[in-house]
Amino acid sequence: MTHDASTSAQDRKFLLRAVELSRERMEQGLGGPFGAVLVRDGEIIAEGWNEVTSSLDPTAHAEVTAIRRACQAVGDFALQGATLYSSCEPCPMCLAATYWARIGRLVYANTRGQAAAIGFDDEFLYGEIPKDPAERSLPTQHMPLPEAERVFDLWRDKPDKIAY
Repeated sequence: MTHDASTSAQDRKFLLRAVELSRERMEQGLGGPFGAVLVRDGEIIAEGWNEVTSSLDPTAHAEVTAIRRACQAVGDFALQGATLYSSCEPCPMCLAATYWARIGRLVYANTRGQAAAIGFDDEFLYGEIPKDPAERSLPTQHMPLPEAERVFDLWRDKPDKIAY
């Protein structure tokens, strides 16, 4: 995709909206200084902001809340063709959610290094993910069960499943 002056102007407009949400919602005491906007075909389909402390939900990051709202708005779990504008580089959870939602493009303002400088250090999580589960700081045990394998077999053979 080429990025001409009109694309850059549009990107700036939507990214500024994400930044505005981050400031507004932070000042309202809803959570940390993070905002996100999902856009498809030049229109905002959903907005999100950090609601971790106000909703008591550690997964309620700006990008995740925007993705949840967008999926509800369009009636689909996939957001192909959408662009996610985020006030900050997404954490590993939000980045994974962006991929799971099949979002076509990501544009962000602040970096994870800038977030670390104000106390939001995602580097720990970025470092944990590539490790073998047994080497992570979270004690993790693999306990294979035939019953669990059977559920996977049932899914594999389920004729009416919705693949995602």
